[in-house]
Amino acid sequence: PFLAESTAKITPLSHENIPEWKEQITIRGLVVSALLGFLFCIITHKLNLTVGIIPSLNVAAGLLGFFFLKSWTGLLSKLGFSTKPFTRQENTVIQTCVVACYGLAFSGGFGSSLLAMDSNTYNLIGADYPGNRAEDVKNPGLWWMMGFLFLVSFLGLFSLVPLRKVMVLEYKLTFPSGTATAMLINSFHTTTGAELAEKQVNCLGKYLSLSLFWSFFKWFFSGIGDSCGFDNFPTLGLTLFKNTFYFDFSPTYVGCGLICPHIVNCSVLFGAIISWGFLWPYISNYAGDWYPADLGNNDFKGLYGYKVFIAIALILGDGLYNLIKIISVTVKEICKSRTAQKLPIMQEFPGLEDSTLLLEQKKRDEVFLKDQIPTWFAGAGYAAFAAVSIAVIPMIFPPLKWYLVLCSYIIAPALAFCNSYGTGLTDWSLASTYGKIGLFIIASIVGTDGGVIAGLAACGVMMSIVSTAGDLMQDFKTGYLTYSSAKSMFVSQIIGTAMGCVIAPLTFWLYWTAFDIGSPDGPYKAPYAVIFREMAILGVEGFSELPKHCLALSCGFFVAAFLINLLRDVTPKKYHSFIPLPMAMAVPFYIGAYFAIDMFVGTVILFVWEKI
Repeated sequence: PFLAESTAKITPLSHENIPEWKEQITIRGLVVSALLGFLFCIITHKLNLTVGIIPSLNVAAGLLGFFFLKSWTGLLSKLGFSTKPFTRQENTVIQTCVVACYGLAFSGGFGSSLLAMDSNTYNLIGADYPGNRAEDVKNPGLWWMMGFLFLVSFLGLFSLVPLRKVMVLEYKLTFPSGTATAMLINSFHTTTGAELAEKQVNCLGKYLSLSLFWSFFKWFFSGIGDSCGFDNFPTLGLTLFKNTFYFDFSPTYVGCGLICPHIVNCSVLFGAIISWGFLWPYISNYAGDWYPADLGNNDFKGLYGYKVFIAIALILGDGLYNLIKIISVTVKEICKSRTAQKLPIMQEFPGLEDSTLLLEQKKRDEVFLKDQIPTWFAGAGYAAFAAVSIAVIPMIFPPLKWYLVLCSYIIAPALAFCNSYGTGLTDWSLASTYGKIGLFIIASIVGTDGGVIAGLAACGVMMSIVSTAGDLMQDFKTGYLTYSSAKSMFVSQIIGTAMGCVIAPLTFWLYWTAFDIGSPDGPYKAPYAVIFREMAILGVEGFSELPKHCLALSCGFFVAAFLINLLRDVTPKKYHSFIPLPMAMAVPFYIGAYFAIDMFVGTVILFVWEKI
């Protein structure tokens, strides 16, 4: 509340000269973006190859971008050189470039789908493992990985551009990381309210220091492995701890709970209670009947299969419902007014025209809609990149035929929307979950003759498209709140993606050549490589290999997601806050209940803070 209130007070842009979109993209900004992109790619690969969990670094990108550029311009000024003013828009462009660059270190599949193809993972699973063929091996190569990223990474940028107004202005999705980054950038670039700006910086520094100190303190008790210390402390008792109900003292998740709306946090907790409190313990009672009792924790033929597929069903049900709803609204508005070419973005209320907040809202809307990105350009860009990649990707992965790539590109925009919508609600990108959909479908279609490689390649294609689309929408939200041009955001995202197509493989190659990646006895175990290869092998055998009643339960939750959304739309507005969001409910089904506890602690802190 303090940061939101102060940001509203210190960002009166009515008297500030907003630069044109071309002036927001500078050479110095791109140089800083490349340096930070290299640094963040190193960090992302490190986390990806060790624990497999990548937190959002958007806020850090905005902060470090400000620090480097401000230091640069300050030094040149002291040396007597004249410099262009460092604006919040330029800061936002840097942040967008960096996020696009390091995002490919995750969505490129360097710790999952691409690495699952290598000989180390093949040998780790075992040559005698059913379905694990020596022919389904493709070791990492610097040049083919760069080419693959250039082919698939730009498609996500073009897929959702026509829906930017709906998602940012009509739906007013939070995009917590994007909002937090915008608030940070606005707090540094102020023309008035210096005292409030200083308060913001002091507040940021204080809680940043507390979070850093707490992380160091927790590290002293972390022990060896992942079962020691505060991260795995049974705060709610041993019985609940076994079902992942515990507070892990994570400032990251508590902070996410502070940013997300109460309905999102409560929906996440509700989903955790349904899944880990009732559903998974109930299904576990049928181990040995519904599925073999001696399977590993990550085996899709066991309880893990229920967790992933029911979560996917909720996500798809919620996302596709909203996609259909948006298309219906869009078609209706176009039919009503063909000459307007814009959806209505705000309803006017008499008597509020002089409100400062309303004027600021109008200004943001005006800037965001000023430099249009033509729909035909987005469609042509998507079609052009799709045509090239349909021809070239089968040369890199022969089992993945051109018509399978074409089918992937037809359904990719719908999945990209689902992921962007979910990211806007919860700040969780489930790109890997959507990648698994492509993995299973393509692997089952291709079959035993190359199905593993084809499925893993399709997973990489889907992950890249879905993830980059979500990052773009997150950055559109940041640009909207910092009065940056949508066109400059789009161009900087393209530049950052091009940087990432080179920097992400190069930084991965440093790890690949210097360390024994994938060794179970080394620090870089790459845990998801084995999991993804096992999923591809299961996909070759078909969905019939899933445990008993898994598909039936998934269909039931898919329908439930539709009905819950329909209920939210037909009930009066005052009851909306009591109806959960299926997209938010789905996240703990797959991940666990611990982060739901953390986010709920954050929402309780926010609730008390608002009441004080």
